[in-house]
Amino acid sequence: MTREEIVFDYLQQHDIPYTCYHHPEGKTIEEAKRWWKDDGSIHCKNLFFRNHKGNRHYLVCFHCDHDLDIHDLEHRLKATLVSQGLPSCGKLSFASPERMMRYLGLEPGSVSPFGLINDTEHHVHLFLDCHLKEAETLSFHPNDCRGTVVLRRDDFERYLDTLGNTYEYLTLY
Repeated sequence: MTREEIVFDYLQQHDIPYTCYHHPEGKTIEEAKRWWKDDGSIHCKNLFFRNHKGNRHYLVCFHCDHDLDIHDLEHRLKATLVSQGLPSCGKLSFASPERMMRYLGLEPGSVSPFGLINDTEHHVHLFLDCHLKEAETLSFHPNDCRGTVVLRRDDFERYLDTLGNTYEYLTLY
């Protein structure tokens, strides 16, 4: 099965409705914007980080039209984790392609929350920008940057609840 077929199969097995359309490769937001349909969904940017020790990994999702300052993100994540009694994330850096493959089963340019399907040990913690809660529909790559999956936000949250990974909404900007 292709990475995309794994996503579709997973969603179907869990009765999570979605739509998908295909387009030319879009490994960056700028490339993908040329192909996205004006479907009313919030298209998301997804970044994969590791802590300074390399023993914790974080997937961060937010509106594609925003940028994040990595130092500000570190401070926000530290405060959130410590307030929950969890270890601080420490200094963040982008995870290597090897780590991305190991934990999400993905290559750069195809990162999305659907990669969590491959994280069977539930190692990766997902942070979602709180502004995404206001969206009626969200869209992500189906683990392949030549497609876009659109689903209702509440269905996306149902998907997250089936995984076993931890996730939370956080004000990122």
